[in-house]
Amino acid sequence: MGKYLDTVYKNQSLIYKYFLYFLTVGCIVFFFPRGGIFKYEFQKGKPWQYENLYAPFDFTIKKSAEEISLEEQEIESRHIDYYIYDPAIVVEVQKLYEQQFAIVFSKERYSASQLQKFERAAQEILDNFYRYGLLENSQDRTQKDQLYLVKNNEAMLLESSELPAIVDAIERLSSLLAEQSLTRYENQFRKLFSDILRPNVRYDDELSRKALVEEFSKISMTRGSVDEGKLIVAKGEVVEAENLKILNSLKAEYESELWAENNFLFILSGYTILVALVLMMLMLFLKKYRPEVFRNNVKVTFIFFNILLMVFITTLVVKYNEAFVFVVPLCILPLILKTFFDARLGLFVHVLTVLILGFVVPNSFEYIFLQIIAGIVTILTVSELYKRANLFISVGQITLIYMVGYFAFYVIQEGTLDQISLYTFGFFLLNGMITLFAQPLIYVYEKIFGLVSDVSLLELSDTNSRLLKELANKAPGTFHHSMQVANLAEAAANEIGANAMLVRVGALYHDIGKMNKPAYFTENQVTNINPHDDLQPRESAGIIIDHVIEGIEIARQNRLPDRVIDFIRTHHGTTYVYYFYKKQQDIGGDIKESDYRYPGPIPFSKETAILMMSDAVEAASKSLNNPTYNIIDEFVEKIVSGQMNAHQFLNANITFKEIQSIKKVLKQKLTNIYHLRVEYPE
Repeated sequence: MGKYLDTVYKNQSLIYKYFLYFLTVGCIVFFFPRGGIFKYEFQKGKPWQYENLYAPFDFTIKKSAEEISLEEQEIESRHIDYYIYDPAIVVEVQKLYEQQFAIVFSKERYSASQLQKFERAAQEILDNFYRYGLLENSQDRTQKDQLYLVKNNEAMLLESSELPAIVDAIERLSSLLAEQSLTRYENQFRKLFSDILRPNVRYDDELSRKALVEEFSKISMTRGSVDEGKLIVAKGEVVEAENLKILNSLKAEYESELWAENNFLFILSGYTILVALVLMMLMLFLKKYRPEVFRNNVKVTFIFFNILLMVFITTLVVKYNEAFVFVVPLCILPLILKTFFDARLGLFVHVLTVLILGFVVPNSFEYIFLQIIAGIVTILTVSELYKRANLFISVGQITLIYMVGYFAFYVIQEGTLDQISLYTFGFFLLNGMITLFAQPLIYVYEKIFGLVSDVSLLELSDTNSRLLKELANKAPGTFHHSMQVANLAEAAANEIGANAMLVRVGALYHDIGKMNKPAYFTENQVTNINPHDDLQPRESAGIIIDHVIEGIEIARQNRLPDRVIDFIRTHHGTTYVYYFYKKQQDIGGDIKESDYRYPGPIPFSKETAILMMSDAVEAASKSLNNPTYNIIDEFVEKIVSGQMNAHQFLNANITFKEIQSIKKVLKQKLTNIYHLRVEYPE
C-alpha cells in the first residue's frame, strides 16, 4: 500500500493531466448534439462528387425555412382580423340618447307631431349606427377588405367599410336625414349625436393572434416523401432545386435525435474517439514542443478550460439559433493564448478547437475555413496588446476578413447577390465588438490562474509604482543598479528574440531584498564606513545571500507574479559570494561551502539567464579603472565564461550562439556607458 501511495505521489502531476484530459473529452461530447452526422458534403450549384446515392430508408421531404416563411406570409396576408362588439356601451348610449333628446328637441319649440317624427327618425339612425357598432377612429379599422365582428359570441364576416368610425357616422347624417326629409334640422341632429355617440367596437389582438397561430399550425412541414431505394442524386449531377431539398431532408433525418436513439452508443463512441484524438494531438504538441507548459498543470488547465469554454458557448448558440453562430468571438482564443504563451501554441489550439466545432455547426466547411483564416489573421496582427490602439486595429482586420470570406462563399454558392443577408454582416460586427472584451478577460485570467501578460508587465515596469519608489528611497544605489541592469538585459533579450518586457521587469525587481539592509551593499554606501568590517566573512556572506530570500518574501507580500519572482530567485543561481569566500580562505580555518553559496535554483529560461549575465556584468563593471575596449571585452568574457563553467545555464534552454550574441550586446552597452572614445594624437 505504501509503495502504491508513493507511486501515486510521484506521478500526481501526470495523473492530474489524465484526469483533466478525460474530463474535457467527456464534457465536450456531452455538449455535442445528440444526432448523427451526414457523411456527405455537398453545396448548392456544385456537382455530386460521390457515387449514386439511393435512399437508405423511407423519409419525408422537409420544406425549407424560406418555403415555410413564404407560406406564413401568404396566410398572414389572407388572415382576417377579429373585432369585439360591446353591447353594454350601446345600453349606455341609449340612456344618454333619451336624456339628450329632451334637451335638444324641447316641447316648447316643437309640436307633438314633430317630436314624434324626430324621435322615430333619431331612433332609426341610432339603431343604424349600432347595428355593427362604431370604432373610435378610422385608424383602428383594418386595412384589409374584410373583418370578423364578434357579437353575442358569434363571429360575422363584414366588409371593412361596414364598420364606421364615429366621425364617419356623423358625416353620414346628411344622407340619412335627407331620406326622411329632415335636412333643415341637421344641426340639431348633429348636436344630439355628437354628444351621445360612443365607440363600442375594438380590435381584439389576442383573438386575432390565436387565430393566426392556429392557421400557422396547419402548415405542413413536409411536401411528399422518398421511398427506400429511390435514386436521390447521380454521380456528377449538379446539386440544385429538387435534389438539394431532398438531400437537406436526408441530412436532417441523420442529424435528428429520433434517428439517433437507435444508434446512440455508436454515435457517442464515434464522437468520443474523434474528440479524444484531437485533444491527444494537443497533449503531444505540448509535451514535444512546449515542455515547460506541459509540466505546469495550471497552464495546461488554462488551455483546456478555454477550449471547453468556446465549445460550450458555440454549442449553446447553435442550439438556440444557428444563425448566430458567427457572433461567438472564437478569435479571443488565439488572442489570449498568444498573450500568455506564444503565437504557435495559440494558432495550434485555435485550429484544434475549430476542428472540434466542425461537428456542431452548420455548413462546417465554410465555418472551419473562415475561423481558421480569422485565427491566422489574429496571430499575425495582434502584438503589443498593452497598446490599446493595436487591439482595435486587429479586431477591425479580423472583422473585415470575416465579411470578405462570407461574401466570397455566398457568391460561390448562390451566384447572385439578390438575397444576401445584411444581418450576417451585422453579426460579424457584433463578433468584433465582443472580441474587444479580451482586455478585461485577460485581467480576470491573470487573477484566477496567476498568469502574466504584457499589460501587467507594462504596469509593473512603471518606476513610479509604490514598491520601486520605496526601493529608490531606501536603497538608491540598488535602484540605479537595477535600472542599468534592466537596460542591459532588455537590449540582450531583443537581440536573441526573448521576452524583453519580462526581462526588464525582472531586472527592476531582482534586488528588492536589499531594502531591508541597504547599508551592507556597496552601491548604497555613501561614506567610507563599511559595516562588514565588523563582521566575520561567514556572517557577511549570510547577509548578502539573504537578500534573495528576503526579496522573494517582499515580492509575495506585494503580490508580484510568480514569473517575476523567478528572476529574484535565480539571478545569482548557485554561485558563490566569492569576495567573502576568498576572504575566509585567506583567514584560514574550516570553510563550509554551503555558507557562501546562493541557494538557487539556477536559471531555467532564456530570460532568467540573460538577467544573471547582465546583473553580474553590471555589478562587477563598477570595479573597472580606466576601462578600454580590450578591458571591457576581456571583462565580459571572463564573467560569462565563469558562469558557464559553473554550469549555471544548463536548464536555461539557451544556445552558445545566443550567449555569444548576449555578450556582444553587453560589451557594446558597457562601452556606451563608459563613453569610450578614440584617443586623438597630440
